[in-house]
Amino acid sequence: MEPPRFAEAGALLARHLPKTRLVPAASFRKRPDQQVFLKLESELPTGSFKVRGALYALEANLRRRGVTEVVASSTGNHGAAVAYAARLLGVRARIYLPENSNPVKREKIARLGAEIVETGALDLTAAFAAADGYARESGAFFLNDASDPDLPAGPGTIAHEILDQLPEAARIYVPMGDTALIRGVAEAAKQRSRTVKITGVQSERAPSYFLSWKAGKPVATDTCNTIADGLATRTPLEENVTQIRRLVDDVVLVSEEEMLEAIARLLMDEHLVAEPAGAAAAAAFAKSGEAVSGPAVLLLSGANVERSVLRQALGRAEPRVP
Repeated sequence: MEPPRFAEAGALLARHLPKTRLVPAASFRKRPDQQVFLKLESELPTGSFKVRGALYALEANLRRRGVTEVVASSTGNHGAAVAYAARLLGVRARIYLPENSNPVKREKIARLGAEIVETGALDLTAAFAAADGYARESGAFFLNDASDPDLPAGPGTIAHEILDQLPEAARIYVPMGDTALIRGVAEAAKQRSRTVKITGVQSERAPSYFLSWKAGKPVATDTCNTIADGLATRTPLEENVTQIRRLVDDVVLVSEEEMLEAIARLLMDEHLVAEPAGAAAAAAFAKSGEAVSGPAVLLLSGANVERSVLRQALGRAEPRVP
């Protein structure tokens, strides 16, 4: 497989997107001398890191051939990112969502002008099949964030920004759903630094890539019923498993309660809004960051949280008193 083109992706994205901030997160420190930072991907136009990959991959394909319509299957954030990229680059977008998907994300996709088709349960199996079938019949470009070869170069630019902002970063915590984010971040980070470590984070209720990373082969799960819809994957791809085995130093599982507590702490102590997947890296550090030496960076990957989940977080997870 051709290596990701991080410099090219960075140059493209710089024309359309701001660099996201890297800010101290004092409430997550385990020791007074520990340095902990949050990378605020929630500041991007769709409220999620996903726009980096969608914009770069769609633009790359537009250069190769005449794309007039782009199709995606998504639990929400990738769909919004594809809709945003399509509107920016002047093509039609058709987004397949599971039924009963996150209403905040669905509304964002609708506002961006994409056609929405809802099918299947919480995970993406039925939506993926429908999107793939439509693309084959219509000739539309199917931008699948789990397998597209161009897409990881977009989120890989996050690592370049981090290491520009904090060259001494020792460990980066990265939410892990379909793995495009962690594959891009880890590849780019390890091209720049020989010492930086990458920790992936999955939900206890959607551990397919955690199990696959440990086993060295794809391990599917029967369900992926988690509040973190951005982490809801249950059928790993073999090539992705190979890459995370090569690139990722550790993988941590977090519970629903731990993500809710992280959402509450981010809001109350750091004044930042996060969805469950977006808070997963902070949740992982909160439970296992004691031994980390050197500056740690936690990716706040998205902020598109349902109001009911936010109320649940604030009602069940007490913010920590320093």
